[in-house]
Amino acid sequence: MRVVFAGTPEVALPSLRAIAESTHELVGVVTRPDARSGRGRTLQPSPVKELALTLGVPVLTPAHPREEDFQAALRELAPDVCAVVAYGALLPASALAIPPHGWINLHFSLLPAWRGAAPVQHAILAGDEITGASTFLIEEGLDTGPVYGSMTERIRPRDTSGELLERLAQAGAPLLVATLDAIADGSAVPVPQPGEGISYAPKIEVADAEVRWSDPAFAVDRRVRACTPAPGAWTTFRGQRLGLGPVEPVAGAEPGGVPDLASGELSAGKRDVLVGTGSGVIRLGTVRPVGKKEMAAADWARGMRIEAGERLGE
Repeated sequence: MRVVFAGTPEVALPSLRAIAESTHELVGVVTRPDARSGRGRTLQPSPVKELALTLGVPVLTPAHPREEDFQAALRELAPDVCAVVAYGALLPASALAIPPHGWINLHFSLLPAWRGAAPVQHAILAGDEITGASTFLIEEGLDTGPVYGSMTERIRPRDTSGELLERLAQAGAPLLVATLDAIADGSAVPVPQPGEGISYAPKIEVADAEVRWSDPAFAVDRRVRACTPAPGAWTTFRGQRLGLGPVEPVAGAEPGGVPDLASGELSAGKRDVLVGTGSGVIRLGTVRPVGKKEMAAADWARGMRIEAGERLGE
């Protein structure tokens, strides 16, 4: 089949490569426009655009897929199907109708669980033990279309969203190609999503990444891992924002015992920094003060000369 691929960030690259190496004909790529980034705020192409140019594939970068010029260009490419991985824009009905076999999305959850923009982050935040990826036919609703196939992946106890998403991106690429193969040979049977088990995964904003020290230790741990690397978990100390790398709940049976700390209260030792939560204690891993590079929590604490009773989140 003639395939147009739509995607933007690095997580879409395994699928783009897999389609390019498949028996299907990759005739074009759709991605978000170049965006400003870095200290110089220079325009940078998306990772998908960079790879597409390397592959020698035509690239379309509409500001929005409802644009008539974009849809005309897409018609000229005459795709049989469009494959989507993390494109980043809603597709109007007029665009959805262009390829005869529609737009097939690789979504990083077991639908109908975690429909929306941040399924991996929400799965970790909720404490799920199993997640996966699904291929489905895009409709105008939010991730509501019938499912072609799925694969499962165990969420490891120390997974960050970045680590889990990387595994799903690699494992999901063959699933997307297998779905395209099945559509091409006529064996694909899309199955409507059940009405039960629906949950939603809206985008995690910076405000959502602030740690609540009144939460129990396991919830603090989940929030930090869910927000790593993006948007990045954080708290405050002495009125300044402090970025947080993954933390570790501390077992009460550890040598030397665990101090009784109030929510957010710090206990700085030579080798580690402990923080109280609503139930239990966590050990800080790395921190990132404003305007500085990431550093070990113990190094940060020595430099700050933390006093007894000082707290995070104040």
